[in-house]
Amino acid sequence: MDSITQAALGATVAGAIAGKRCNGKVLLAGALLGTLPDLDVFIDYGDDISNTVKHRGFSHSLLILLPFSLLLTAIIERIKPLEDWSFSRLWLLIAACLITHPLLDNFTSYGTQLLWPIPGYFSLSSVFIIDPLYTLPLLISLAVGMARKASLSRYCAIALCVSSLYLAWSLAAKLYVEQRTIASLDTLGIKAESVFITPTPFNTLLWRIVVLDGDEYWEGLASVLDTNQQVEFIAQKRGNWPLSVEPEQLQALKTFTDGFVRFDQQDKQLVVSDLRLGMFGNLAFKFVFAEQDRAGQWQAILPTRLAQGELRGDMSKLKDRALGDQQINASLDLCPSPCGLNTAH
Repeated sequence: MDSITQAALGATVAGAIAGKRCNGKVLLAGALLGTLPDLDVFIDYGDDISNTVKHRGFSHSLLILLPFSLLLTAIIERIKPLEDWSFSRLWLLIAACLITHPLLDNFTSYGTQLLWPIPGYFSLSSVFIIDPLYTLPLLISLAVGMARKASLSRYCAIALCVSSLYLAWSLAAKLYVEQRTIASLDTLGIKAESVFITPTPFNTLLWRIVVLDGDEYWEGLASVLDTNQQVEFIAQKRGNWPLSVEPEQLQALKTFTDGFVRFDQQDKQLVVSDLRLGMFGNLAFKFVFAEQDRAGQWQAILPTRLAQGELRGDMSKLKDRALGDQQINASLDLCPSPCGLNTAH
């Protein structure tokens, strides 16, 4: 999730655990602890692919954060013991602020290595990386609680309950969309290799669906407010790797994306895109993996990430589609290029 959300979550968790000891310093400490795991973004692993797939690695691992919280608690107790704070309560606050960060990240689509160094990415993919409906209750509770200091911890606890209920709703909404997707694919006769479902930006009403199917993939949108249960899809080419040997970075990207990648030729460059993150015609993670020489032969290069352009298309149609407007096929209307090869209804 974004840094503001993680800081708000850390502060709220700290406030709830501190109880009567809660004050501005406790909230600030919780906010700092809540953002600490994301400091790994400043580590350069040598290339853009490694920087992408290794983010949310060791700093987000429960196997690292829990021992680290014990170490940090012991250091504080030795250097500057806190009055009225037992070792166990201080450790609980530090550990909770640290581990709720990767646990929340796990609800997004990016992929979090919760058990690093054990290989594997975890992703529930039920919340967009920025979701105001999750963040606002945390911020409101902190603001109201600071104004009414006597009930600060209570407001923090209430906010955590509300935000947790929202996460539970997101999982229920995704399950509903997943059931509709499976039924629609069966009706259309599409034999999916793999299905990826994720919320569209800033909400949990409208969901984007990506279905791998041989040399092509299908994209669709489904709102929980739809009256028509059938999901519409457009088919697009997945492309392929033109060289005989796949570089280590490409294999790492495939593992990170669980195979949800697309290959495109753009201006004599081979671009590999992560199909999971972004919107139609505007994927967030795109990398140049190879270039054509004068003879037209592909030559692999050290992958570099392309800058993400501005989100194109009429975003008001996205809002209308989220409200269940079946007259708008946002899969087509929001794609600014002629990407659709054929449609299935």
